[in-house]
Parts: sequence; C-alpha cells; structure tokens
Amino acid sequence: MPFESAYRHGFARVAACTIPVAIADPATNAEAVLDAARACDADAVAVAVFPELCLTGYAIDDLVLQDPVLDAVVIAIERLVEASADLFPVLIVGAPLRHRNRLYNCAVIIHRGEVLGVAPKSYLPTYREFYERRWYAPGDDQSGEYLVIGGVEAPFGPDLLFEALDVPGLVVHAEVCEDVWVPIPPSSEAALAGATVLANLSGSPITIARADDRKSLSQSQSLRCLAAYAYAAAGMGESTNDVSWDGQTMIYEGGNLLVETERFPDGPRRSVADVDLDRLRQDRLRQGTFDDNRRTHGARTGGFRTVHFELDPPARYIGLRRPLDRFPFVPDDPARLAQDCYEAFNIQVTGLVQRLEAIGRPKPVIGVSGGLDSTHALLVVARAMDRMGRPRSDILAYTMPGFATSEHTKSNAIALAEAIGASIETIDIRDAAIELFTKIKHPFADGEPVHDVTFENVQAGLRTDYLFRLANQNGGMVIGTSDLSELALGWATYGVGDQMSHYAVNTGVPKTLVQHLIRWVISHAPAIGDGGASDGEGSTALSDEAKAVLQSVLDTEISPELVPVGQDGKVQSTEDAIGPYALHDFALFHILRYGLRPSKIAFLASHVWRDKDAGAWPPGFPEADHYAYDLPTITRWLRVFLQRYFAFAQFKRSAIPNGPKVSPAGSLSPRGDWRAPSDGNARAWLAELDAALPEHM
Repeated sequence: MPFESAYRHGFARVAACTIPVAIADPATNAEAVLDAARACDADAVAVAVFPELCLTGYAIDDLVLQDPVLDAVVIAIERLVEASADLFPVLIVGAPLRHRNRLYNCAVIIHRGEVLGVAPKSYLPTYREFYERRWYAPGDDQSGEYLVIGGVEAPFGPDLLFEALDVPGLVVHAEVCEDVWVPIPPSSEAALAGATVLANLSGSPITIARADDRKSLSQSQSLRCLAAYAYAAAGMGESTNDVSWDGQTMIYEGGNLLVETERFPDGPRRSVADVDLDRLRQDRLRQGTFDDNRRTHGARTGGFRTVHFELDPPARYIGLRRPLDRFPFVPDDPARLAQDCYEAFNIQVTGLVQRLEAIGRPKPVIGVSGGLDSTHALLVVARAMDRMGRPRSDILAYTMPGFATSEHTKSNAIALAEAIGASIETIDIRDAAIELFTKIKHPFADGEPVHDVTFENVQAGLRTDYLFRLANQNGGMVIGTSDLSELALGWATYGVGDQMSHYAVNTGVPKTLVQHLIRWVISHAPAIGDGGASDGEGSTALSDEAKAVLQSVLDTEISPELVPVGQDGKVQSTEDAIGPYALHDFALFHILRYGLRPSKIAFLASHVWRDKDAGAWPPGFPEADHYAYDLPTITRWLRVFLQRYFAFAQFKRSAIPNGPKVSPAGSLSPRGDWRAPSDGNARAWLAELDAALPEHM
C-alpha cells in the first residue's frame, strides 16, 4: 500500500447517508440507495450507513403489513445485492423483513454481491408518537439465528460483527434508532466484543431540541465505547401526517465530532469522514478498564458472531477527510481555545497555590529572561499571589544577563516584573562565569571564542545556582519555567540548569500553547493599576504597560541567548538548532497520546502543513506568521524528534520536579503519564519511518 493512501495509515472512510424516500415504494428507494452508494464508491467509502426502514419509508404505518410491500422489499434487496457486486462500500440499509411468524425492523448489511447479515432492532418504542410494537417484534432475543432472503440464508440477530480482513481494526456493528436510547445499547456490548465502527440507522421524527439529544447520545456512545458512531436519520419524503423529519447525519469518533450535514435537506446528503482505527485501538489498549468491563459482561459479549469480508481498499491517494489541527494542543475553535486557556492557566495556578500553602507559604523565586516560558510562569505566580491574598511584591524575580543576553529581552523581563508588581533584581553572571571558566581551564577564559556546550551550560547552571541560593536566603521556593516541549526534546540543562526547580508550573504546557496562553491573558486581563486583583475569569490583572510588554515577548524569536550574536548579526535560534516547535509538538501529541507510527505522523503532518492557506489557524495567530512545511522538511525534523525523545531525553524527564498535568494528551512526568527507560533507543521508530519513506532517509 503506497504512503499516499489513507488506508495504509489505519483510516477507514465511513459515510452516514440520508436519501429522499418514496412512501411504500421499495423499488424506487433501492435506486436512491444505489445512487448514494455509487457516489460513496467513487469517494472510496468503506462503510455507508442509511436510515431506518429506508427501503419502505419509516412512517408507512399499517402499509408495512401488506404483502405487496414486503415482497417488493425482498426484490429491492436482491437488486441492491446484485448491484453491489461492483461497488466498494459495505452498505447498511434499513428494511422490514419477515422471519417465522413476525416482522422485524432490520439493518441489512450488503457487500460485493452478498448479504453478510441482518441485524434486527432490539428495542421498539411504543410511547408518545411511537407505536412500533403494533407491527414489529423486538429482536433482542434473536441471537444465533439465521434468516432467508430471496432464497439465500444469512446470519440474523443483534449479535453480529462484520470484520474486514484487509483493513486491520475495521469491525462494524449495526443497531437501529431506539437501540441507542436505552441504558445499555446493543452497540455497547458490540464494542466490548470488538466493534470499532458502530452504525445507527435511525427514523427519529424531529421535534424541537431532539437533534441535540441525538448528538449527545452519539457523542457519549462513541466516547464510552472508544469507537466511531455513524448516525443516519430519515428525512425528505417521509410521511408528515403527524410528524416531520430533518435527515440529520453525523459521525463521532471517541467523543469528537468528525462531520455532520445540514438538517432539513432538499435532497440526498451524506456525512463522510475517515475514522482513525489506530486511535481507537490505542485507546482501548491504554484504558484497561474497557476490557475489564468486557470481562464483567463476558457471558453476553462472548457470544457475538463475526462475519468476515474483504474490502480491497484503494492503493492510491484519496485525500484525508477528517478535522486535523496544525497545532493539536491548540484548538482552532475560538470558544474551545478560550476554555482550554482558562483551564490550563488555572490548573497551573491551583497547583502552585496548593504547593505554596502546603510548605508554609514561601516567597516564589523565579528567573525571568524576557522569553516565553519565564514570562508565562511569572503570570501564573502573580495570579497565585492574588488567590492567596498576598502582595505581588512577595515574588522575588531575578534577571541574570550573560554573554548573549540582548538588551531587548532584558528590558522586557524588567519591565514586565515591574508592571506586574513583583520585586525585581538584576544579577550579572558574567564575572562568575569567567571565574568558573578559568578554574576549569575553558578556552573562553583566555579570550578564545569557543561557544560549546560547556560555555552554554556554565551560564545556565549559574543562573539556577543563584536562584536556589537566593531561595535559601529569602525563605523562598524556586519556580521552574521549562515547558513540556523542552522536556520532550531534552532541551534543558540537566540538574543544575532549567531542568531543575522546587516546583515546575510549566511542565505540562507545550510551547505552542504557551504563546496562546499569553495571548489569552492579554485579552482577558482587565486594564487596571499595578498589582490589582484578578478579574472574574481567573486571569491575572495587568496594567496596559504589562500587556504591551507581553506582546513584545510574543513577537521575539525563541532563543536560549547563551551564544553571542555572530558576525552576521544572527541571534542564536532554538528552532534553527533543533527544529520548529510546531512540528515537534505535532509529533509529541500523536506519540504521547496515541502511540502512532512515525510514518502516520508524517502523513498527517504533510496533510495539515503543506499549504499555509488551507485549513484553519488558531484565533489570534498572526497572518503574517502563517507558514508551511513540505514532506522532506517534516521527515527531517521528525527524525530529530524521534532521536531526542526516545534515545536521549528520558534521563532528564526521569528526574523532573513536581508540576501539574495540563493537557489530556498527557504529561512527561515519570510519576504520571510517561514511564520509559533512560537508556532506551529510537531504532524501531526510525526504522519504521525509513521503511515508509526511504527517499527521505
């Protein structure tokens, strides 16, 4: 399977379709299903779900008991079976079918000229506008049965799973409308038995607010079952004797909405999305309680029957049909981003307040450089002081210029601390550094421009040494500023540098989110005098001067400022040295949260980063700073990330101080989400990437 195909990377394309129906006219409705099925085939859809009773219409009342209608249903199914021989998708269509002495409301699963099985509706609503038991029998007691359609026997029952042999992880289950409204839906047991794509064929006449109820049910079912949930409701053409219809379709995956169509359509519509089967599998592996629940209900989940089929997925480029964030730690939706920033900031503040209160309310001691991380940490500390009812002058902030500190960042650090109301002092570390260079006979002490790792780490170590001794002297506690991205890459000086502190407030925040947290503080902080109280939304109160300094920090290139400016005038750049944080955070999210293969990460990154003008950017991200990365660039820096993350940086992470987890993607604390050997290697990850993209080795 070529690298370009989504099916190579663990995706399966699913469609939830609604079609216009003709009342009690199976032949016409079968053609409508086929029209949609052919469109799905052209779109490389693997599974296409249609509404409840779509071959007859849901609201045909007593007409469903007429033999001409029921005979026509069988003929319509035979028509679909015949036509499906040349179509790629598995078709799941709704039909009333006779079995023994009763009529059942069924989902018929058809693929490549064969009825794979028939799943009857288990729970029949007979309340308010519904009275299905007038016509149908509940199918919850039909496990293990078989049904004859047009002279061909097919498995029949709610206990059927349909597994693709050539698309790993694609296991389909079908239930019908009301089945998802009961406390324990059939799809819950099916998911425990192995189903990953749960299909709901729905009639569901519309009333005010019912669409929101359906969304809540679909979302929660996909989240609880760690599955995809494809929902297709009846729409245009259904009888409006006493009710109306909206044709709602949607697909959720693990609680996240992938796609939905507009309601009340004037023709056929379909929601199409690529379901990430790898994510679902990984979530089930990690969340052990999922399988524990299967063991609890093993008497029922162990009885499912599995019907196998082969899809023969397309070995070509078909695009990628799902929401995909450039910055997976930073939502594109403005409301969601604001909520995430509010929660992240207050998680940090609450964690710090608890630690300060628990150990006797020491004074926070913090080094401020004028860079992103120390700036944000200072904002967190200021808000913590407000929460504790303490003056911000209790914050002991220090800026410690070295051989590469620019006047710009130094002045920003001082201006921000003063504007916030913290106590600020400047300690020049250059004399102490020269003395240390002399003691260890480093060439720089003799005037040679040797700017090696020792040169850098002497400065980083001195700064941390000063902070700890100042904390001793002033009854303080050193606040760490290093962030999640730096810990992932090992971009921190071990032990005596910025890797160490008494409490690390930024340890759970990735670099790409830090920038937006600062933007959020700017936009949510009231413009009041220095040292004032916070507003009602949990932000830090700031003066207009402080806000201006924060914007200046955001506009400054990320740099450790440990190496002096070269003859070309170029400032030391972190991202020139180790790569773009945008790409590293992208890789970190997908490795930490889902354990994805590097080739899949490269595939996803190439889709989202190749065109700076395509897709959404987070709110507030300057348009002038929009950028793109091609696949060779993505692969180059992904190799750097893999090497540093798996083969280098773990010894630093294994010894990090306490700090709060912030992102649901995880933390890197050895006491939290990530435990790994410090003497590991990256060979398996690099080999997988190289095998997929040998031309980029």
